[in-house]
Amino acid sequence: MCLGIPMRIKKINAGFAEVETGRLMRRVNIEMVPGIEIGDYVIVHAGFAIEKVDPKKARQTLRLINEIH
Repeated sequence: MCLGIPMRIKKINAGFAEVETGRLMRRVNIEMVPGIEIGDYVIVHAGFAIEKVDPKKARQTLRLINEIH
């Protein structure tokens, strides 16, 4: 089973982005998701952004994760 976490793009630099969720910040590869911009939400798995997601759905998912945490 894989778990992908919605994270928000903070900075973009040469195929990589700094992303955040809550207090967690990571540097991830964004080359599989063309056209993303700062402020977009992406699903992150194993250091890679694997898809762009709707901001409303991303926030709902993060709320659910926080409830079970």
